[in-house]
Amino acid sequence: MKRLCYLLTAVLTAACSSIDCPVQTKVTTQYEVYDAGGVAYAIPDTFSVISERKDGSDTILLNMGVDQKSFSIPISYSHPEDVLYFVFEDSEANRYLVDTVWIKKDDIPHFESVDCKASFFHELKSVRHTTNAIDSIIIKNTTVDYDTKTVHFYLYPKIDD
Repeated sequence: MKRLCYLLTAVLTAACSSIDCPVQTKVTTQYEVYDAGGVAYAIPDTFSVISERKDGSDTILLNMGVDQKSFSIPISYSHPEDVLYFVFEDSEANRYLVDTVWIKKDDIPHFESVDCKASFFHELKSVRHTTNAIDSIIIKNTTVDYDTKTVHFYLYPKIDD
Protein backbone atom coordinates (compact mmCIF):
# COMPACT_ATOMS: atom_id res chain seq x y z
CA MET A 1 0.00 0.00 0.00
CA LYS A 2 2.83 2.33 0.88
CA ARG A 3 4.47 1.62 -2.47
CA LEU A 4 1.23 2.44 -4.27
CA CYS A 5 1.04 5.83 -2.51
CA TYR A 6 4.63 6.65 -3.53
CA LEU A 7 3.96 5.59 -7.09
CA LEU A 8 0.75 7.62 -7.26
CA THR A 9 2.52 10.70 -5.84
CA ALA A 10 5.32 10.38 -8.40
CA VAL A 11 2.86 10.04 -11.30
CA LEU A 12 0.78 13.03 -10.17
CA THR A 13 3.90 15.18 -9.65
CA ALA A 14 5.17 14.34 -13.14
CA ALA A 15 1.77 15.10 -14.65
CA CYS A 16 1.63 18.54 -13.02
CA SER A 17 5.04 19.59 -14.29
CA SER A 18 4.30 19.06 -17.98
CA ILE A 19 3.55 22.75 -18.74
CA ASP A 20 6.24 24.13 -21.02
CA CYS A 21 6.24 27.90 -20.71
CA PRO A 22 8.94 29.48 -22.87
CA VAL A 23 12.02 30.59 -20.97
CA GLN A 24 12.66 33.48 -23.36
CA THR A 25 9.54 35.67 -23.36
CA LYS A 26 11.18 38.92 -24.46
CA VAL A 27 10.19 39.89 -28.00
CA THR A 28 12.89 41.91 -29.79
CA THR A 29 13.73 43.11 -33.26
CA GLN A 30 17.15 42.31 -34.68
CA TYR A 31 19.06 44.86 -36.78
CA GLU A 32 22.08 44.24 -39.01
CA VAL A 33 24.24 47.10 -40.28
CA TYR A 34 25.47 47.30 -43.90
CA ASP A 35 27.28 49.80 -46.10
CA ALA A 36 25.83 50.99 -49.42
CA GLY A 37 27.42 48.02 -51.24
CA GLY A 38 25.63 45.51 -49.00
CA VAL A 39 28.76 44.54 -47.05
CA ALA A 40 28.48 44.07 -43.27
CA TYR A 41 29.57 47.28 -41.57
CA ALA A 42 30.41 48.21 -37.97
CA ILE A 43 29.27 51.62 -36.76
CA PRO A 44 32.71 52.94 -35.73
CA ASP A 45 31.72 55.50 -33.12
CA THR A 46 29.45 55.42 -30.11
CA PHE A 47 25.86 54.50 -30.97
CA SER A 48 22.76 54.54 -28.74
CA VAL A 49 19.06 53.83 -29.20
CA ILE A 50 16.46 55.61 -27.08
CA SER A 51 12.72 54.88 -27.03
CA GLU A 52 9.90 57.31 -26.46
CA ARG A 53 7.36 56.07 -23.93
CA LYS A 54 3.64 56.74 -24.07
CA ASP A 55 3.86 59.16 -21.11
CA GLY A 56 6.42 61.30 -22.98
CA SER A 57 9.47 60.13 -21.04
CA ASP A 58 12.21 58.11 -22.68
CA THR A 59 14.29 55.04 -21.94
CA ILE A 60 17.67 53.88 -23.19
CA LEU A 61 17.48 50.57 -25.08
CA LEU A 62 21.08 50.44 -26.32
CA ASN A 63 23.64 52.50 -24.46
CA MET A 64 26.85 53.67 -26.09
CA GLY A 65 27.61 50.66 -28.27
CA VAL A 66 30.87 50.79 -30.23
CA ASP A 67 31.61 48.87 -33.45
CA GLN A 68 27.99 47.72 -33.67
CA LYS A 69 27.48 45.31 -36.60
CA SER A 70 24.16 44.11 -35.25
CA PHE A 71 21.96 44.84 -32.28
CA SER A 72 18.67 43.81 -30.73
CA ILE A 73 15.94 46.23 -29.63
CA PRO A 74 12.80 45.33 -27.61
CA ILE A 75 9.47 46.18 -29.21
CA SER A 76 6.46 47.59 -27.35
CA TYR A 77 3.41 45.46 -26.60
CA SER A 78 0.66 48.02 -26.79
CA HIS A 79 1.52 50.76 -29.28
CA PRO A 80 0.63 50.62 -32.97
CA GLU A 81 3.80 52.62 -33.67
CA ASP A 82 7.15 52.65 -31.83
CA VAL A 83 9.25 55.82 -31.88
CA LEU A 84 13.01 55.31 -31.54
CA TYR A 85 15.89 57.78 -31.54
CA PHE A 86 19.14 56.52 -33.05
CA VAL A 87 22.01 58.61 -31.68
CA PHE A 88 25.29 58.51 -33.63
CA GLU A 89 28.39 60.15 -32.17
CA ASP A 90 30.79 61.66 -34.70
CA SER A 91 33.91 62.07 -32.56
CA GLU A 92 35.99 63.54 -35.40
CA ALA A 93 33.54 66.40 -35.84
CA ASN A 94 32.76 66.49 -32.11
CA ARG A 95 28.98 66.23 -32.64
CA TYR A 96 25.99 63.94 -32.29
CA LEU A 97 23.59 63.07 -35.11
CA VAL A 98 20.11 61.94 -34.10
CA ASP A 99 17.62 60.19 -36.35
CA THR A 100 14.03 59.44 -35.42
CA VAL A 101 12.71 56.04 -36.53
CA TRP A 102 8.98 55.22 -36.60
CA ILE A 103 8.00 51.54 -36.78
CA LYS A 104 4.34 50.70 -37.50
CA LYS A 105 3.22 47.25 -36.42
CA ASP A 106 0.26 45.09 -35.50
CA ASP A 107 0.28 43.50 -32.05
CA ILE A 108 -0.82 39.85 -32.05
CA PRO A 109 -1.68 38.26 -28.67
CA HIS A 110 0.18 34.97 -28.21
CA PHE A 111 -1.23 32.32 -25.87
CA GLU A 112 0.85 29.39 -24.57
CA SER A 113 -1.08 28.38 -21.45
CA VAL A 114 -3.05 29.96 -18.61
CA ASP A 115 -0.03 29.21 -16.42
CA CYS A 116 2.36 31.15 -18.68
CA LYS A 117 2.99 34.88 -18.78
CA ALA A 118 0.96 36.71 -21.46
CA SER A 119 2.94 37.80 -24.50
CA PHE A 120 2.52 39.48 -27.86
CA PHE A 121 4.05 38.78 -31.23
CA HIS A 122 4.12 41.47 -33.91
CA GLU A 123 3.72 41.97 -37.64
CA LEU A 124 5.86 44.84 -38.95
CA LYS A 125 3.93 47.05 -41.37
CA SER A 126 6.31 49.91 -42.23
CA VAL A 127 9.37 51.85 -41.15
CA ARG A 128 10.25 55.47 -41.81
CA HIS A 129 13.08 57.65 -40.53
CA THR A 130 14.86 60.97 -40.70
CA THR A 131 18.11 61.12 -42.66
CA ASN A 132 20.75 62.86 -40.53
CA ALA A 133 22.96 59.77 -40.20
CA ILE A 134 20.75 57.02 -41.65
CA ASP A 135 20.63 56.46 -45.39
CA SER A 136 17.93 53.80 -45.20
CA ILE A 137 16.30 51.09 -43.11
CA ILE A 138 14.78 48.10 -44.88
CA ILE A 139 12.37 45.55 -43.37
CA LYS A 140 13.88 42.09 -43.96
CA ASN A 141 11.40 39.95 -42.03
CA THR A 142 7.96 41.17 -40.90
CA THR A 143 7.22 38.55 -38.21
CA VAL A 144 8.54 39.33 -34.71
CA ASP A 145 8.35 36.51 -32.16
CA TYR A 146 10.64 34.73 -29.67
CA ASP A 147 13.20 33.88 -32.38
CA THR A 148 16.30 35.94 -31.55
CA LYS A 149 18.22 34.85 -34.66
CA THR A 150 15.78 36.26 -37.24
CA VAL A 151 16.95 39.57 -38.73
CA HIS A 152 14.10 42.07 -39.01
CA PHE A 153 15.84 45.21 -40.28
CA TYR A 154 18.83 46.13 -42.43
CA LEU A 155 20.28 49.48 -41.35
CA TYR A 156 22.33 51.48 -43.87
CA PRO A 157 24.06 54.45 -42.19
CA LYS A 158 25.49 57.31 -44.19
CA ILE A 159 29.23 56.69 -44.47
CA ASP A 160 31.72 59.46 -45.17
CA ASP A 161 34.67 58.16 -47.17
